[in-house]
Amino acid sequence: MLNTPIKIGALLLKLTKNIGYFFLSIPDRIYKLIKKFPKLKIRKFRTPKFLKKIRNVPTHILSHTGKVFKNIRLFILGFAASLLLIFIPYVVQSWFKELPNPEMLTVAQKYGPTQILDRNGVLLYEIYSDKKYEPVKLDRISEDAVNATIAVEDSLFYIHRGLRPDSIIRAFRKTFVDGEKQGGSTITQQLVKNVLLTPERTFSRKLKEAVLSLMVEATYSKQQILEMYLNNIAYGGNAWGIQSAAQKYFAKNAWELNLAESAMLAGLPSSPSLYSPLNDMGVAKERQKYVLDRMVSLGYINSDEANAALEQELNIVPQKDFIGAPHFVNYVRKVLEDMYGSNFVNRGGLRVTTTLDYGLQQKAEAIVFDEVQKGGKYGFSNGAAVVLDVKNAEILTYVGSYDYFAPGWGAFDVVTSYRQPGSSIKPVTYSLALADTYTPATIIKDSPVVYKFEGSEPYRPVNYDGKYHGNVTLRAALANSYNIPAVKVAKAVGPDNIVSLGKDMGLTNWKVDGSYGLSVTLGGKEVRLIDLANVYTTLARKGSYAELSPIISIRDGRGYEIYSKKQVYPRQVISEEVSYLMWSILSDSQARLPAFGTRNFLTVEGKQIAAKTGTTDLIKDNWTFGFTPSYTVGVWVGNNDNKPMNKYMASGLTGAAPIWNRIMSEVLAGKTNEVFDMPLGVFVKKEEGCNRSEVFIKGSNVPKSLCPATERAEKAD
Repeated sequence: MLNTPIKIGALLLKLTKNIGYFFLSIPDRIYKLIKKFPKLKIRKFRTPKFLKKIRNVPTHILSHTGKVFKNIRLFILGFAASLLLIFIPYVVQSWFKELPNPEMLTVAQKYGPTQILDRNGVLLYEIYSDKKYEPVKLDRISEDAVNATIAVEDSLFYIHRGLRPDSIIRAFRKTFVDGEKQGGSTITQQLVKNVLLTPERTFSRKLKEAVLSLMVEATYSKQQILEMYLNNIAYGGNAWGIQSAAQKYFAKNAWELNLAESAMLAGLPSSPSLYSPLNDMGVAKERQKYVLDRMVSLGYINSDEANAALEQELNIVPQKDFIGAPHFVNYVRKVLEDMYGSNFVNRGGLRVTTTLDYGLQQKAEAIVFDEVQKGGKYGFSNGAAVVLDVKNAEILTYVGSYDYFAPGWGAFDVVTSYRQPGSSIKPVTYSLALADTYTPATIIKDSPVVYKFEGSEPYRPVNYDGKYHGNVTLRAALANSYNIPAVKVAKAVGPDNIVSLGKDMGLTNWKVDGSYGLSVTLGGKEVRLIDLANVYTTLARKGSYAELSPIISIRDGRGYEIYSKKQVYPRQVISEEVSYLMWSILSDSQARLPAFGTRNFLTVEGKQIAAKTGTTDLIKDNWTFGFTPSYTVGVWVGNNDNKPMNKYMASGLTGAAPIWNRIMSEVLAGKTNEVFDMPLGVFVKKEEGCNRSEVFIKGSNVPKSLCPATERAEKAD
């Protein structure tokens, strides 16, 4: 057993000794070369005195000294050689460690694009980074497409083991001798280059490509390699893989491709832009003929089949990427990226089921588009709308603008942009008041008032009609959207408290920092449409707030569920009793008669709905919100450039209200009328003398009489 390492050691010693002798002979060789050419300039480096001194040294001393130095030099060189023998395997091992694992091929081809679906499984959009990719099994790919690919790319695919020396030599000769660019890669090499390596042109990368190709051939069967190749190769634009290419060029699946189509696609990977039928059909047909000729020469088809395929007219159908509910898709994409990061969203092959009802979405989009087209005479050019599911806190429709594809501003999402809400914010103020000492019957004096604050101009609120209405009940003030009573109530309850409640009800950008004045109750602080709609949803949910969810479930590329919408556990922010009073007021069509008349867009026949409008002072924003126990609809109209609308035409009944009415009618079509159940803490007081009734929270200040305010002694400033 000991003889083996001794023999190896002797062999290594002999090897290092030979290496040492080689290096030792170099100075002698140089000296002989110098003597051979004495006339060269290098002659000046000769030192006759030194040589003479050496010659005068006794031979036995020189012999002994030479042996010592010789042994030292042999030792040093041998030691260096030993280190080299140890170091070389380490370098090789490190180089191999840097190689990608061939098993990454299965991971790379496993996951397609992230799909965003509506609640019923309707595809809304596919998310991918720079590659549209949809893998298919080999047995689901047209046989003609498979044969055409092998014929033109690698005719000896089933014979070689990853590399073809003849192709490499031919490519080398064409490139470096003839000056022409010529590929010499096998299908396996192309797969490795496209999936596992970078596209850099270096000797190191080519070496890695060759080694990895051999490793891939040793790891996978030919069928697996071919399947991975056909699913990962580029066919032009963002189409990666035969399935994406079939859909991009012919609007069909990979298994539906005929011979002519297969030959056309098989010719693309070597130069997708040059041979693309979308760029130059003449060049594309020449390439198709070349592929068909290759198939004939290899026996895949006969000449008649090739000629028939060549003469066949190709129905090229360039496909645009479909996107349904585009603003909503972008909203969901941002939510996904916040959850998982953009890399995982782009490449993870997720299947995202959203809350959107695409059927209802299409109807809402059509309504918004139609009404905005009529908006010229009112001075608005854009609109947006949302429909929310109250009980499940879900987004059912999401229309971010009247036309996503309109040039310039169409893609801008109004649903999540900040706009002034006008009077549509008043329910927050009145909810706070009703939770305090106010009742729907509380008298508020609608008369001129001036508020003076140190360091600022006096604040004089006015009503939208420029009139004063005297003593009005809180019900009448809110139902008719009178401004002066709303400001007086805001002064009584405090702007900071209004902001605090607004935040609790769903206004995500509101912060209690003492910077808000009384104008907050008239829409002085910007909000988002989606958030304000959720405020009304909080009222519809009996005073309970819940964060909106656009997603029901998410499955990863393997089909495992990685996210499921949790059961809604809303947080009570105002009492059920206050919510009921608000619903009672906002659904009272009789109470709003003075401002809105009998014929208005805030009612849907056969349905009891709470509704509120809002318009900003300069008529830049116009809103309508409404809710039932199950649904909330919110609508905005205006101009993206903040240009004011027609001040004579844009009111709460002409801008957003018609859109709101049509969408709410679609939402409630075929559904029974829903009303809110009266909480135990609420009771009804009737006044027989003037045939009036009102709802009150038990324990609140109930007036002695409900007769018209002008006949009552109770007044309030």
